[in-house]
Amino acid sequence: MTTRLSARAAIASFTDPGSFVELPAPPRESPDDGPLGWTGYDASRARATARTGETESVVTGTALIGGRPAAVISFEFGFLGGSLGQRTGDRLEAAYTHARERRLPLVSLIATGGSRMQEGMLALSQLQRVARQGVLTRAAGLPQIAVLRDPTTGGGWATLGAGADVVLALPGAQVGFAGSRVRPADADPAAYTAEGQYAAGHVDAVVPAPELSGVLADWLRVLAAPRPTAPVDPPAAPADVAPPATGWEAVLQARHPDRPHAEAYLDAWFELRLPLSGDRAGGVDPGMLCGLGLHEGRAVAYAAQCGTATRPAGYRTAARVIRLADRLGIPVLTLVDTPGAANDAAAEHAGAGAAIADTFAAVAAAGVPVTTLLIGEGGSGGALALAAPGNTWVTPDSYFSVIAPELAAAILKRPAEEAPATADQLRVRPQDLVALGVARGVVTPTAAPPQQQQEQQEG
Repeated sequence: MTTRLSARAAIASFTDPGSFVELPAPPRESPDDGPLGWTGYDASRARATARTGETESVVTGTALIGGRPAAVISFEFGFLGGSLGQRTGDRLEAAYTHARERRLPLVSLIATGGSRMQEGMLALSQLQRVARQGVLTRAAGLPQIAVLRDPTTGGGWATLGAGADVVLALPGAQVGFAGSRVRPADADPAAYTAEGQYAAGHVDAVVPAPELSGVLADWLRVLAAPRPTAPVDPPAAPADVAPPATGWEAVLQARHPDRPHAEAYLDAWFELRLPLSGDRAGGVDPGMLCGLGLHEGRAVAYAAQCGTATRPAGYRTAARVIRLADRLGIPVLTLVDTPGAANDAAAEHAGAGAAIADTFAAVAAAGVPVTTLLIGEGGSGGALALAAPGNTWVTPDSYFSVIAPELAAAILKRPAEEAPATADQLRVRPQDLVALGVARGVVTPTAAPPQQQQEQQEG
């Protein structure tokens, strides 16, 4: 169980000292004991105010986080369990509107038990108001960050929490649509925790409270950074590798266990990168690294395969990040490295075809520039789904093929020993890919821009 901070203590712990400015509460008249005439409701509210010093279950305003301004929403769980009523909805709508009018990112510090029973369906309908405000804020190209405190349940989780672009959670926080008093008696309690939601792909990171202000500051730093309007240059090759003489040599080089993989490229290329984890549909693929970061002081999103067979959750996560970057106007870097999409029964049950199709669609629909670097194996459509048409580059130790040479030989009813010759026929080498127009050029460890490298090869 995490320590439950008050709404203002939470704001103070995550924002720059003295920077919070509260927004005025929108006026609303209400009949005695609320809109339903619920006996004792006014008395309950009065006791909550006496206990917490607040007049409603949320505190809203603006603050600096790492020196950067943001609109802030913080729930007061001590006020009727942080529940949402009509006045809560008024304050949330006003905070979203303020964020849009001033072009501010929105940070929600959530601790709520759900909708307020004393206001019945009028309380539940506040979720529709919140959802509408989230849609308007996304359409305005403004990011939303949620911090899941203890507890984050019910409609607060299903709107402000799960609907945010970046979802961070405190360790041990109770997180789930069903609160502890309404879930099935035999339910696995681990499923309703921050850690369980992270493992299931619904939370981007579980962050210890002492580190949260720094992580939020990093996120706002990246989200406030300039956005390049031109495609970013691909990373340089970490090592000087001679171009392969044959197709089979290209395959063996790409499969070599000691060649650099995605993490090495990302670490060398980004000065700061922040992970986005999970497909928001119950899955996580550790073989797909996604997130946003800073390259030469500019914001860039990334989706990188790690050399394993990519699972449906990996494709859905990549598509999610590409669409987020597109909405925020952030260019994208993809790193392609997979022997192919996972094709076991579990992958088929999880919707491999639909997930790959969604990734193709996300890349095709992106209005921001997408740059791709093939860093290892390019296995069929499972690799091509992440490749930018017309802006794909290759490393000297990579290959791209319609299918693995061994499988191509088998389909053509050739003996296994003919796989190397088949690789040559498929023209899978990096230099072949450039000659075929599939790739723009082969990157090298030199400082020469990729276009110069391409011209050098063509010359």
